[in-house]
Amino acid sequence: AYIAAAVRCAPPLNKPTNDERDACAPFLAREIALLTELRVILALGTFGWDAALRALRTLGHPASPKPRFGHGVSYDVGPYRLVGSYHPSQQNTFTGRLTAPMFQTVIAQAATLAEG
Repeated sequence: AYIAAAVRCAPPLNKPTNDERDACAPFLAREIALLTELRVILALGTFGWDAALRALRTLGHPASPKPRFGHGVSYDVGPYRLVGSYHPSQQNTFTGRLTAPMFQTVIAQAATLAEG
C-alpha cells in the first residue's frame, strides 16, 4: 500500500485552493508514474478524485467522459482502477455522511481490486 497526496501542505481552514492543487499536481503524477505496481487508486473526496484524474491524464490516461465521483464507485482509467470514498474529515464523520463501516467497506473494495 502506498499513500500519496493531492496537496503537500495543510492549508488555512484545511481547504486547499485550486492554485495549491495545481502547484502540487506534478508531484502526484510523478509518484503515480514511479509506483510501477500500482493498480488501484483510492481517492478521498471529490478533490482527491479530481486530482487523481488530472494526474492520470498527465500520464496519458484520459478519462472521457469524466467519471463522476461517488462513495464506493469505481472506474477503469488506463491501467488503473479509481475508487472513490468520501473524505474521512471530521465534517463527514461527525455528520454521519461517512461512517466507520462505510470507510472499512470501501477500503476492502480497493484491496480486493488490488489483489485481483
